[in-house]
Amino acid sequence: MRQFEPKDLTERENYKLLSGSIVPRPIAFVTSQDKEGRINAAPFSFFNGVNTKPPMVMLSTGRKNGVRKDTAQNIIDTGEFVVHISELSMIEGINNTAAPIAREENELERTDFKTVPSDIVSVPGIEDARIRFECKLERVIELGEEEGCDLILGEIVKYHIADDVYIEPHKIDVQALHPVGRLAGKNYVKLGEEFVLDRPTE
Repeated sequence: MRQFEPKDLTERENYKLLSGSIVPRPIAFVTSQDKEGRINAAPFSFFNGVNTKPPMVMLSTGRKNGVRKDTAQNIIDTGEFVVHISELSMIEGINNTAAPIAREENELERTDFKTVPSDIVSVPGIEDARIRFECKLERVIELGEEEGCDLILGEIVKYHIADDVYIEPHKIDVQALHPVGRLAGKNYVKLGEEFVLDRPTE
């Protein structure tokens, strides 16, 4: 068995071990906007749900040379964002938004996605997504040093769920959703075979 101490590895080497081990990871496709109202869209696979009362999600956005990603800066400046669950029909367009373009450019122009107004937050959502969460910033926790990240915690203030993936009462049909997960590097994964395990009751 290989053994490593993180302090002996570069940031990139630590990233490779983490991203290749913690799999599959759900992908948050996030829209945000700056104080001038310019829209930003980007995917993040260091993402998950972290609380239910109130419902909250977290996403981790890396910093480069101490500079925050546009998404993180927008969320800090405005306190609002929208998280979309990445699905197979959208993944190529989502991937196109990950290009390193200038802050003033709109990543959505690299896609065929259409936006739709949100009901509570000012940030628009993506009409094509069958699940999206309007979120308000709960807090930001700075992790690491200059090359660290911003851990963003957001409270979901409204769910938008398409009829074809909704099952009464308040369940999601994941087979109909066709979610996509992130592996390492350029590799992604579709929903595979399901199996059931009962939790022990004693």
